[in-house]
Amino acid sequence: MPETIEAEVLEIDGSPPPEPPVPEPEPAWKSWQGKVLRLDRRWWPLWVVLGLMAFALVVAGGLVFAVFVIVTKILGSILRFFLGGSASRKGTSLSRSVR
Repeated sequence: MPETIEAEVLEIDGSPPPEPPVPEPEPAWKSWQGKVLRLDRRWWPLWVVLGLMAFALVVAGGLVFAVFVIVTKILGSILRFFLGGSASRKGTSLSRSVR
């Protein structure tokens, strides 16, 4: 079996060999491209639970806001009733009288 000889080329025809191309380093964000949208399958139960919790928080916040609006309307109407009522003001009556 012949023996392999390895040698480094110092010059070819009087000129040095071309420098090997140095790859430019990629920015860190390029390695994440496309990976954000592809979530690991093993984590889907966590994402479902977190999604349900987020949905529950949004619904609870909406219910709190709705209760707040209803209570303020009720308290406002009670206060108007005890403080002189505003039924005599124009535009507050539900029935229209044509004269």
